[in-house]
Amino acid sequence: MSIDKILAHIDDDLPNATNRLLDLLRIQSISTDSAYAQDCDAAADWLVNDLNSIGINATKRETPGHPMVVGHADGTGTHVMFYGHYDVQPVDPLDLWDNPPFEPAVEDTPAGKVIRGRGSSDDKGQLMTFVEACRAYKTVNGSLPAKVSIFFEGEEESGSPSLIPFMKENADELTADVALICDTGLYGDSTPAIVTMLRGLLGEELTITGPSKDLHSGLYGGASMNPTRVLAKIIASLHDENGRITVPDFYDGVEDLPDHIAKQWDALNFDHSEFLGEVGLSTPAGENDKTALEMIWARPTCEVNGIIAGYTGEGFKTVLPSQASAKISFRLVGTQDPFKIRENFRKMVQDMLPPDCSVEFKSHGAGPASQMATDHPAFEKARQALSDEWPNEAAFIGSGGSIPIAGHFKSILGMDAMLIGFGKDDDQIHSPNEKYDLSSFHKGIRSWARILDKLS
Repeated sequence: MSIDKILAHIDDDLPNATNRLLDLLRIQSISTDSAYAQDCDAAADWLVNDLNSIGINATKRETPGHPMVVGHADGTGTHVMFYGHYDVQPVDPLDLWDNPPFEPAVEDTPAGKVIRGRGSSDDKGQLMTFVEACRAYKTVNGSLPAKVSIFFEGEEESGSPSLIPFMKENADELTADVALICDTGLYGDSTPAIVTMLRGLLGEELTITGPSKDLHSGLYGGASMNPTRVLAKIIASLHDENGRITVPDFYDGVEDLPDHIAKQWDALNFDHSEFLGEVGLSTPAGENDKTALEMIWARPTCEVNGIIAGYTGEGFKTVLPSQASAKISFRLVGTQDPFKIRENFRKMVQDMLPPDCSVEFKSHGAGPASQMATDHPAFEKARQALSDEWPNEAAFIGSGGSIPIAGHFKSILGMDAMLIGFGKDDDQIHSPNEKYDLSSFHKGIRSWARILDKLS
């Protein structure tokens, strides 16, 4: 069956596909609020019914939290597992929405038509791009060009507490040749991308204690050690003059960017002055021998996220504080070991403590980076398929953030994941007036159809 017939059907059926998405968007599936538990259940039921209507054998699976939706359809070629989430963020502050968040509509904007409503981009609209591609194949061809499994969860926006146990309990059923995740975006407005690098995350909180209570700085200043001064020295020591992080053995597992990836990134023509200029900055502050794009996609970081010490209220209080604390996060890449880094960071801090000071640590999570094996043939096939659909050639890119499900697919099920999404930076996900461009929805469906065709 020619891919052109599939694409033509997608074009003709776009109004119906849009209406189906609007129906799903009307369901108030806010996972973090127990008041919406029945709505989450209803969203799972809606998806089960829709998948079954196109010949994908789907069932709702109960968990201690919100249900999972799992479906399967036979086909030839590569076995793909598609993941998405049907739950959405809360809508607060409600008064900043131009229209009710669960009364979605297609709106005209100066930049084109958009689908407006909570979940339109994150992640119901993205999720439905794949479902609609499967629907088009089933309608035109009677079958899918690849073996397809579906895995939708309802707790992604509330920390996915049921996800890992469910994946472990159902590992045989959920394992495929490659996972597909549609929860990312385009590079710019018209360059498709496959995220192949996701940074890990380590969060540490430290509290330095000096005197047993707050002291009068006139009576004790100079003679007594100030824990804020100790903390400031520790923080200042975390980077050297070249922007490199000084925690011992921190760079173990950090590799240079492969040449073919570096060439793709160069072709993106990333403008760091424009990127930083949007937030009132101008000069990259990381490792001075790396580009800004490398810094945010492929290099590790150490950042101070908050400092608390002494009197911070209105006016002035001449106090020497008993304690000073900081919250510090590390973004990790390659095969960096977050637990080894935690151990080395804590020892570095302890070694810098002067007499009369002690430190307590609190962990805020630790997870390694995910790096996909782009030599897997599915990756290049998908990149070619995306390049055929969009005006610009697709690129393998990195992500500064962390998407835990990709790492779980690797660590629990032993398969790499391709993160392919069609959102835009201005979609306002997690914020009022969330939207998804109608063109993103349309070309997203066409893109998945092309990818399935290439993988067959």
